[in-house]
Amino acid sequence: MRRLLPAAAVVAASTLMISACGGGGGTAPPAASVSDPSKVSGEITWWDTTRPDSEGPTFQALIKEFEAKYPQVKVKYVNVPSDQAQGQFQTAAQAGAGAPDVIRSEVAWTSQFASLGYLQPLDGTRAVDNGADFLPGPLSSTKYNGKTYAVPQVTDTLALIYNKRLLKQAGHEEPPKTIAELKQTALDVKAKAGAEGLALNVDSYFLLPFMYGEGGDLLDVANKKIVVNSPQNVKAIQTVADLISSGAAPKPATTESYANAMTALKEGKAAMIYNGPWSLSEIYQGKEFKDKKNLGIAPVPAGSVKAGAPTGGWNLAIYAGSKNIPAAYEFVRFMTTVDAQAKIAKEISLLPTRTSAYAKPDVQGNPDVVVFKPIMDTAVPRPWIPEGGQLFQPLLEGYQALVGGKSAPADVLKTVDEQYHGIMKDWS
Repeated sequence: MRRLLPAAAVVAASTLMISACGGGGGTAPPAASVSDPSKVSGEITWWDTTRPDSEGPTFQALIKEFEAKYPQVKVKYVNVPSDQAQGQFQTAAQAGAGAPDVIRSEVAWTSQFASLGYLQPLDGTRAVDNGADFLPGPLSSTKYNGKTYAVPQVTDTLALIYNKRLLKQAGHEEPPKTIAELKQTALDVKAKAGAEGLALNVDSYFLLPFMYGEGGDLLDVANKKIVVNSPQNVKAIQTVADLISSGAAPKPATTESYANAMTALKEGKAAMIYNGPWSLSEIYQGKEFKDKKNLGIAPVPAGSVKAGAPTGGWNLAIYAGSKNIPAAYEFVRFMTTVDAQAKIAKEISLLPTRTSAYAKPDVQGNPDVVVFKPIMDTAVPRPWIPEGGQLFQPLLEGYQALVGGKSAPADVLKTVDEQYHGIMKDWS
């Protein structure tokens, strides 16, 4: 992707109440209906959401391997920008025309699509191979009302990614471990290394580490309570505002800030960013990291309570209205095997969702994956509820208002809280 978390409120809350015109979400066909999978035939369309230049080639190579193994199946590969795929899939599924057979679904979308009846149930089908091998966190994102509607493909979280040369020039041999250290390190880089310290990405997903760090969250799911407008979160927003006003982070643009931050890091114009494993294949294309050893990866700095980054990732889901369900099952199964995940980890550093994949030499041989795995193990779970995919747009708009000088931290969260109550009307 670009890779910004999708602007997920392209779907109004009221659409959660409509039924899917495009297909059923009914009972899956029996698992053992395919005696010889290689004989499965037909064409399927796959919507991929990866960044086409740095990630796409690996997935297209896997498609060729799949087609060699299943010579009677043709895969039509369509790359859809990640911030557009959710809305486009929903529109197509609701219309009953134009939806892909398989979609690469962000973990927050899966339960939403399933609740609308857009996804094929997968329990007992060939799409799910050795479900016990999947990590519990990614696997939990594939469930809705006790049924499985997707298969975990990759998992991720955020880390502090930094330029070792610039930090050393500023007098820091180690990355900052707290927000206070982050601010000071960034100011030292600006004063001594002639670069910006921290490049911020104005995106709601990237705001979560600051909130988690102060002990805040968006929802209290167990009690069906909206908690976004809390003192902890106000403190987190104030922290971000202080990083900007102090000069530790230059004032970011309200749009295209992801691309700007990535460019600044790659060109040595900024020393630090928050980002995930998906960004590494692009970062290594930058002039500053031709020597990969210059790139540092560390946990996000801790706030006053803890260090915490959100759980992210992508699942593969099958459209309930697909005309070629058997071929879609085989494709999802193939693309989530241990070998496929190991190839993805080796080539583009995306984290496997299978426990056994981490024992593969190709995975163990990628130092970036080795560093990211323990960071991933401490990631904060997100709520896998149908409304989860709609929580980010209000927060994004609030972040933009903060950066644009239109709202104070407390006002930002008050507005977000009001919008959340509009989405989740039965929550307190």
